[in-house]
Amino acid sequence: VQLQASGGGPVQAGGSLRLSCAASGRTFSAYVMGWFRQASGKEREFVAVISRRGFSTDSAESVKGRFTISRDNAKNTVYLQMNSLKAEDTAVYYCAAGLEYARSEVYYAYWGQGTLVTVSS
Repeated sequence: VQLQASGGGPVQAGGSLRLSCAASGRTFSAYVMGWFRQASGKEREFVAVISRRGFSTDSAESVKGRFTISRDNAKNTVYLQMNSLKAEDTAVYYCAAGLEYARSEVYYAYWGQGTLVTVSS
C-alpha cells in the first residue's frame, strides 16, 4: 500500500490543522492505521492509532483531548484532527499502515513521506 500524507503547514499556538493520509494499492480497510511524529533532534514517537473499521482508537497521553484520529474506508483516507496546538507539537507527521493495533512503529510496514507541522507560539 502506498501512503501520501498532506495537510501540514504553519499554524499559531492554539490553532487547528487536519492532516490527511490517502492510501492506494491494496485494500485500505485491511490495515490498522497510525500517526507518528518526529521533532527535530528527537526520535519518532507514536501519536494515534485506529482499528481497521474505526471502532477503536488510542492516542498518546501528550495529545489526548486535543488530537482525534479517524478514517473513511470508502475514501481510503485516514485523518488526524489537531486542535489546541502547542509549540511542542511541531514535528514531521507520518502516517503508517500495519496489521497490528499497536503503538510501536515496529508493527507498521508501510509509511507515508511525512508532512511538516510548525506551531509558532
